[in-house]
This record gives sequence, C-alpha cells and structure tokens, in this order.
Amino acid sequence: MVAAQEAAGLVLAKVILHWPNHVKHVIGTSEYSNREMGDFQVVGPVLAPSLSSNVGLSVPGHAEARSDPAQDSLVDLPSGYPSQICHPFAWTKADFVGEASYVYRLSAADQAELRRAKDDFKAQELDGNLVNQDNFPLPTLGPKLRTLGDDIYNGKGFHVVRGLDPCTYSVEDLAIIRLGVQTYIADQCGRQDHRGNMLADNSSEIKLGHHRHSTSSITFHNEEAGDVISWLTRGTSKTGGRCIVAPVYTIYNILAAHRPDVIRTLTKSDWPIALPRFQCRPLMFYHESKLIMNFSRTPLLGSATHPRPGHLPQLNDRQCEALNLVEAIARALQMEIKTRSGDMHFINNFTILHRREGFVDGASPDEKRHLVRMRLRSSTMGWSIPDSLHQEWEDAFAEKGPKTWHLEPMPGDAFPLRKYTN
Repeated sequence: MVAAQEAAGLVLAKVILHWPNHVKHVIGTSEYSNREMGDFQVVGPVLAPSLSSNVGLSVPGHAEARSDPAQDSLVDLPSGYPSQICHPFAWTKADFVGEASYVYRLSAADQAELRRAKDDFKAQELDGNLVNQDNFPLPTLGPKLRTLGDDIYNGKGFHVVRGLDPCTYSVEDLAIIRLGVQTYIADQCGRQDHRGNMLADNSSEIKLGHHRHSTSSITFHNEEAGDVISWLTRGTSKTGGRCIVAPVYTIYNILAAHRPDVIRTLTKSDWPIALPRFQCRPLMFYHESKLIMNFSRTPLLGSATHPRPGHLPQLNDRQCEALNLVEAIARALQMEIKTRSGDMHFINNFTILHRREGFVDGASPDEKRHLVRMRLRSSTMGWSIPDSLHQEWEDAFAEKGPKTWHLEPMPGDAFPLRKYTN
C-alpha cells in the first residue's frame, strides 16, 4: 500500500506536533487536504505509514531526552515488536477516495432480500436473539456481508452498511434485520455489563450521568471488550456527532520510528486501570503477530462521573505523556464519517480507535441522536485474546450467564453504567 502511494507520487502533508502544550497541524500541499467528498471529509494531515523521509513529521523526544533528540532513536522497541508493520490496517486517509471505499449501500434488491429474510424468520416464531445465517438466509447479500466481515477482521478494520430507513420498520423488525446483517459479519454477541444487557442505548435517561448519554466530545478509545463494535443509528442529531476513527497500526508505525520509548511505556504491565475492575496491565500488545490496543482514559484518569479513588496509584509522567501523544497522533490521522439514520457501523476494536465529536440535538424527534451499540465476535475469524484481556472477553461472550435484550431504552437502574465507562 505504501509503495503504491509513493510510486504514484503522492504528495504528503506536513505535520508538526508541538508537545506537550498543544497540537498544531500544518497542512502541506497534499491534494487530499480539506477536501469533502459526499459524506467523507478528510481532515488534518496525511501521513504515510512508512514515515519516509518525504514526510515532515516532528515528534518531540521524551522529557528527559529532549535536549538531545537523537537519543530517542537509541531506545529499543520491546522484544518481539516489529520496527514497522506493513498491513492494510496501517492506512491513511489518502487510501480512501470517496465513501465507496468503506460504505456498502444496500440496493433495492438487498433490501427486498432483507425483508423476506425478516418475514421468514418471524414466521418461525423464534426469539429475535436466535437469528443466525441458517434461519435468516441472504443468498445474494450474505456473501457480500461476509466479505465486509473479512475486511473488518483482516483489512482496513471498519465499514458502514447504509440504506435502511428506521422509520419504515417497527423497533422489533429493525432489531431483527440488524441482527441478521451482523450475523454474517460477526456471529457472536457480547454482554455490555454484568447484568447481561446486550444492547447499549444512548437514549436511556440522561440522569445516568454517563458520557454515552452526554452531548460532549469524547477522546479516542477502545471498548472494554469485543472484537468488533457495531452500532445502529436510529436517529441523528441536528449538528455534530460524527463518527471519528483512527488507525492503531499507523500510530504504532509513527511511534516506532520516532518514539520507541513510548511503545515501551504502552506495553508495560503497570497501567493502573480502575474500572470495571482494578488491574494493572499493558495498553498495547503484540500477540500472535497481531497488534492490539485496548484502553480508555476514564479508567486511568477518572472523570466527574467516574471519580478515581484516591487510594489507587496515579499515572506517572511517562504514562501521561504516552496517552497524550497517542491522542495527538490519532487526531492528526483521524477520519470523520458523517452518520445517517439507519447506518450500521462496524469497527475492529483491536485496530481502530474511535471517538465522537460533540453534538446538538434539535427540538423535533427526527433531530435527536439515537444509537444502539453491540459487542461482537466472529466464531471463525475471532482473534486470540491476550491473557490480560481474557477476563473482559470471557465476561462478555461466555455461554453461561444472563443475557437481557431491551429493545427500547430502559430506566437508569437497568444499566450499572458507573462501573462501565464505555
């Protein structure tokens, strides 16, 4: 991918990251800068995963070594970690010319096939959570969705399925179609919390005080568990609220080239994570030749909603710097996707960081942001999970344990969100 870009003479933008006080993006002459293509808007700079000499990227050295930045290159990467990773996961915005690269638009024939499958499933009088490829047959659309699933697990790491109109379906029928689509992408559904809630609905009571129900922007993060995170957009806000994604592999390549000491910090087992249970573990893993990142700021730093207990260890300066540098690079690389009502988003929770911009709901019901999130895993393509993350995946996907399906938003006490930050 990188070789093809360079061979095509791609003009790369310049990025200067002034650290640690603020981040300033200096946009170069890239033809991709500040261009809008439908619902696909390229923002920030364009970076090459290889970080060749053609890219003007200045990433300051560690506080203790800034007087001699050359010392940073003397720090080795952790044992077994590659100097660079050449993989489709290591994408840049320049790889996606138009939304067709990552949005699958359901055709009229696709939607007719979905309606037939939904009607056939309901005729079997099965519970909606029992949807699978056998009882929800999609002979034409199914192979296309499997291809998307493979690309999510082994390619770019994200896709949007677009074209459903939530207003034309009952809540139950929309949920059945959503479950039918995603069973071809990742067939196992995971719990959101210890009560077994399978759906996380952002329109539950605002008094919950959780950022999921706020209108503020959220920093880049992963979910606590789930190979793939999916969300169905039942409604969009008046302004803002776009989905914003950034590639973990490209962030890694930048750090490996310029700040290997930060990768050493991220891979140490001394990060004191407070929620949903206290543990010390790495934030980054290279496990069975796959790079995995799993973190969120709130369990590490606390927030107004989730205050950090005073008796727990605080982050040291190196850890704070690592978090901030990951956020800065992710924002430099970020790609924004304007969400439409009916969109089904799927992102690889190992290789894609995501965040949400702030938004404003309107007065009318059709101007209110309404998302329903699920955690997924493929029984055939699922990745091996590092030991430090095994408990979270076991809690989510184990056969034993409660599974509760609330198709409509529930009162606040139905969701123990103070223990689950994402």
